[in-house]
Amino acid sequence: MGKTLFDKVWDAHVVDTIEKGPQILYIDKHLIHEVTSPQAFNELEQRGIPVARPDKIVATADHNTPTVNQHLPIKDALSRKQLTQLSENCKKNNIPLYDLGHKNNGIVHVIAPELGFTQPGMTMVCGDSHTSTHGAFGTIAFGIGTSQVAQVFASQCLLLQKPKSLRVNVNGKLKNGVLPKDVILYIIAKLGTNSGTGYFCEYAGNVFEEMSMEGRMTVCNMSIEMGARGGMIAPDQTTFDYVEGKEYAPKGEEFDKKVSYWRTLPTDTDAVFDQEYWLDAADIEPMITYGTNPGMGIKITENIPDFNDSSFEKSLEYMNFKKGESLINKPINYVFIGSCTNSRIEDFRIAADYVKGKQKASNVNAWLVPGSQKVAKQIAEEGLQRVFEEAGFVLRQPGCSACLAMNDDKIPEGEYCVSTSNRNFEGRQGQGSRTILASPLVAVATAVEGKIIDITKHLN
Repeated sequence: MGKTLFDKVWDAHVVDTIEKGPQILYIDKHLIHEVTSPQAFNELEQRGIPVARPDKIVATADHNTPTVNQHLPIKDALSRKQLTQLSENCKKNNIPLYDLGHKNNGIVHVIAPELGFTQPGMTMVCGDSHTSTHGAFGTIAFGIGTSQVAQVFASQCLLLQKPKSLRVNVNGKLKNGVLPKDVILYIIAKLGTNSGTGYFCEYAGNVFEEMSMEGRMTVCNMSIEMGARGGMIAPDQTTFDYVEGKEYAPKGEEFDKKVSYWRTLPTDTDAVFDQEYWLDAADIEPMITYGTNPGMGIKITENIPDFNDSSFEKSLEYMNFKKGESLINKPINYVFIGSCTNSRIEDFRIAADYVKGKQKASNVNAWLVPGSQKVAKQIAEEGLQRVFEEAGFVLRQPGCSACLAMNDDKIPEGEYCVSTSNRNFEGRQGQGSRTILASPLVAVATAVEGKIIDITKHLN
């Protein structure tokens, strides 16, 4: 019987197997940031254990970083302490750090791919649930807890039970205005937030094959929102072209050798999955969420469904929505384009393309936050910054920003925010804030109109 992409990468990294139990998996690349690493560093220090492979670790400051005046001292005492701690820990352990102000600084899941650290066939971990982003390269990438961060520091390995395999196939032609974010929001709404529990998910079909790397990263990023341990897409020419020439990618003959290996990774035709789904691209439309988990999503043209369920009702109460209600023409005062889901150059190109010749609505606070210094530079060089500024938008500096309430960019209580981030839990963007997840296109259209619109009627 053939092997899946997941099996091939997993099996190549097994160091040892405990009889009838978990396996010891070697980790190729360990990404760290300021929030989940301090406790792990402390644990190692207390036990007198050195970091095993500092050369396999990449560190960046992202969750707590301010997105305005990054050249000034950080006002928030806790944020300042965490960033100082990261800097000291990296220096002490010879770990490369892209600190605030560094030309390579940015969100951990944005900078690793754009610098060429993320490559097909790898195992990658980070103390952050959206590590699944890197699966877009045909990589086994997943989030780990603080005690596991310490485990990787100490041994460059993890003790794990092998997850089951799941494949989601999407074939056909996507409608105009449907972006990768809509594809993954549709999948989660259709299959449910626990459909991936216990599985590692592979996305297959022409819809994913035709996506850019940015689009694939958006899809894999949100695998975690359907309960999966991670998501993967088979590497192909699109992947190889993206990786080639990146700062830390293999060069010349070594690159060619790697590509020969990477071409062997896609799932064999006779491989069998533990669970499999087939969806039709023609059924997908621009999506929005109406509740407090990413599975509570509808097509923008649909009305909120009617379920008799106490948690469903509690969710609607929090959002101040009613069963059967349409969200079209709902006034919105906050829009956020950013996060490790949608803060890459492609996202800002799509937004700028829509904005050209229009003006931001006066009632809207729009936060446009690039995922990295590199993306910010591209936005300026490609003239997108001028487009945004002429339309009344202000670009912020890179960071996790309003995806989660860990920095200054918080949505006020009771306010709605149409957001390109990945989670719409209660209080996720600030205490009492109400998050509506959407694509960059739907988000920017909302910022222009000052309310949610049926984007399908506004496209050429």
